[in-house]
Amino acid sequence: MTTLPTILVVDDEQRSLESLYRILEDDFDVRTALTIQEAEQILQQEWVQVILCDQRMPELTGVEFLQQVREKWPDVIRMIISGYTDSDDIIHALNDAGIYQYISKPWHPDKLIPLLKNACQMYDLQSQNESLSVELKRLSKHVDKSITAKREKLRDNYLLKEQQSANGEEGADDGIVRTSESSMNDVCEKISRVAPYDVSVLLTGESGTGKELAARKLHYNSLRWDKAFVVENCGALPDELLESELFGYKRGAFTGAIEDRIGLFERANGGTVFLDEIGDVSAAFQVKLLRVLQEGEIRPLGSGKTRHIDVRVIAATNKHLETEVREGRFREDLYYRLAAVTIALPSLRDRKIDIPILASELLDHAIHDLSKLASGFSDEALVCMQAYHWPGNVRELQNEIRHMLIMSNEDELGADLLSSRILHVIPHAVSHAAFEEEINSLDDFADIKGSLKDRVEALESRILRETLIRLRWNKSRAAKELGLSRVGLRGKLERYGLEKIEQLDTNSNKAAG
Repeated sequence: MTTLPTILVVDDEQRSLESLYRILEDDFDVRTALTIQEAEQILQQEWVQVILCDQRMPELTGVEFLQQVREKWPDVIRMIISGYTDSDDIIHALNDAGIYQYISKPWHPDKLIPLLKNACQMYDLQSQNESLSVELKRLSKHVDKSITAKREKLRDNYLLKEQQSANGEEGADDGIVRTSESSMNDVCEKISRVAPYDVSVLLTGESGTGKELAARKLHYNSLRWDKAFVVENCGALPDELLESELFGYKRGAFTGAIEDRIGLFERANGGTVFLDEIGDVSAAFQVKLLRVLQEGEIRPLGSGKTRHIDVRVIAATNKHLETEVREGRFREDLYYRLAAVTIALPSLRDRKIDIPILASELLDHAIHDLSKLASGFSDEALVCMQAYHWPGNVRELQNEIRHMLIMSNEDELGADLLSSRILHVIPHAVSHAAFEEEINSLDDFADIKGSLKDRVEALESRILRETLIRLRWNKSRAAKELGLSRVGLRGKLERYGLEKIEQLDTNSNKAAG
């Protein structure tokens, strides 16, 4: 028979105590006390896992009693229940007195019982952790030297990785995929240098360039690495909702605020807050955020009290904030608060050399997430991916690779699986040396120069190339799709020199075989 967890309910109102007992007795071994003295006697005589105490008691407040319990019985999980509005003191006690949960009246059984079960589970975890700590202390004489050696090895490995990153060596294991010649090497070196210093950082760059990944690298290489890292997209929320998310709110602060809520700044106390799309916040919210950064204090919505917080702020934007400041849309003083150090992330088109290794990494993730296998990309597919300009950066590349994997029926992902917008920029020649010149001239139809006849022919050539690669050079299918006879298609291929590409591809495949 399974032993029920023991909880102690303390309330000076007999009816409330009886009501709680009836509700909880099926799930817990319930002890009740009408006074603080009765509660202390039970704690001295029995093994209690969780205390649920009313805030308003005759002798002491619930907070004061639970603070005493913490000193005498530190392992017991402590919870407060209250129907009064003095919740500022109670919320502070969540941190100061180690109180696990504050429950407001009127409570509902469907909410109260799961909270108590979670508290009992936490008690069990604490007990297991304490047992492990005792065992580790017993073995410490034998493992101290081993632990010291491991720490030294970790330190040496960290220093080696930082040196590799600084030297631009391939294989620097920091989670940012790149080659030894990548423009990201300078960015990673700057991140490594800035990370240990407790200053605000502004990350700039187009959407999809990996600003959140860079923020995480800054956090986990800082002295705050063992504290919370929280993320908020400032551009996705209106002012009031953003303020409540970041600073928290009191019960009744607005319609729907049925209980107190701790904001992200307070949850990240001691850690890092990453504010994405900071350039999209309103002028009114900029003033509130500036005060938080200047004073190190927040005030939840509906509260008259401020709370001190200690967080590192990393912000990101795809806008040119200096221009926004000059044009009066962003506060200059806030900008300088956020941008103690600015790190600009390059777009994917500025680091095309990374596309093959990055595509391979993204394919591995897609294979894992979608549970579908593929060996890799064909050379032609990689060539096409490197020729494309990727306005959506890494995020667009990731989506394209997932699309290719889903649509593929073969082991290797070929160029025929690529979207038409990518195939539009395929160059005339297959040699890598000719790509840049071709892309510069044909990357967009508006850039095609010359007479009407020249422009029409350039567009016709592009459509033929895209169609043939998509259909894997099946001329019958291409002719049918384009409304041409096979003779007419052959003539156009000769006219535009496209039969040379087919021949080169055929020879390349034979040589590979």
